[in-house]
Formats: sequence, structure tokens, C-alpha cells
Amino acid sequence: MRWPLLRVAVAERSMEPTLRPGDWLLVLRTARVRPGQLVVARHPHRPTLLLVKRALRREPGGWWLQSEGPNGFAADSRSFGPVPPALICGRVLFRYRRLRP
Repeated sequence: MRWPLLRVAVAERSMEPTLRPGDWLLVLRTARVRPGQLVVARHPHRPTLLLVKRALRREPGGWWLQSEGPNGFAADSRSFGPVPPALICGRVLFRYRRLRP
């Protein structure tokens, strides 16, 4: 049995100001996604790379996932199209920062 929760570190700036590098996310492994939710998905062309994006809408072929930051070069559905549901790992439950000693 797989643990239903996943911990993911934010490494890039594509979701600023909502998420910043150094943030950690607790993710519920589920295929149930609604528009507006933050999700973790596998990159359609690089399956070992996890993406954190906002699910904007359901389209034929999958979910339209988009970055929120001003960076126009972010990897999202504007560059690779809808993401198939099988590549959605889960939805973000909450964000936290690790305490520094």
C-alpha cells in the first residue's frame, strides 16, 4: 500500500508569488482535481520531473496546467498542451516552510 501523502519541495520560481523556492508542500495522492486547485504532475515529456501548477480547466486530453509567475518561459500547458489525468500525482493540501536551526 502506498502512503496517501507526498511531500514535495518547491525549487523554481514559476509559481511566485503563491509559492517560492524553499517552500514545502503536502500533497494528497488523488486523481480528483477541480479547477483552481494547485496540483503536482509529471512533465509530459520528462516523466521524472515533477511540476507544481494551477489546474485551470479540464480539456479534451487532460488538464490545462499553468504557472502563476511572470516568467514567460515556465514549463506549463502553454508549451506542452493539456496534461493527461494519468500524469496528475495529486493536489496540494498546504504549504509550509522548514524551520532553520
